[in-house]
Amino acid sequence: VRTLRSPATAAAETATALGLGAEVDAGLADWNLGAWRGRTLDEIAAAEPDAVRTWLTVPDAAPHGGESLAALLERVTAWMGAASGDGHTVAITHSAVARAAVVTTLNAAPSGFWRIDVAPLTATILRGGPSHWTVRGTAVPLGT
Repeated sequence: VRTLRSPATAAAETATALGLGAEVDAGLADWNLGAWRGRTLDEIAAAEPDAVRTWLTVPDAAPHGGESLAALLERVTAWMGAASGDGHTVAITHSAVARAAVVTTLNAAPSGFWRIDVAPLTATILRGGPSHWTVRGTAVPLGT
């Protein structure tokens, strides 16, 4: 079993807490929300309602100056294709990346991303290979 993690400190801390030695993989980095990083959606919507509306409805939009939803989905899809040939992989990452992986697995429209909830410190279990994936579970409590 190969264990990989996001470059984020939180992912390193999670790996340590789980007793896992994990290699850093930039493909597992959190969604880059640019100037919106660290702010709540309510704060942003109050200050930039048109930008938020566009961001939620246009997958290629990145009014925050970071990564668009379409770019996140492309990155995660590429990561899944590259990771699939190496047997079992444990990926310690962020909810946005897990949600993007589920959208990719289901071959869903980008708008499906907004209808998936992945709680922190839970597992999303996917099985498959470069061109065929199956969702085995989402929001699975760790240790089960």
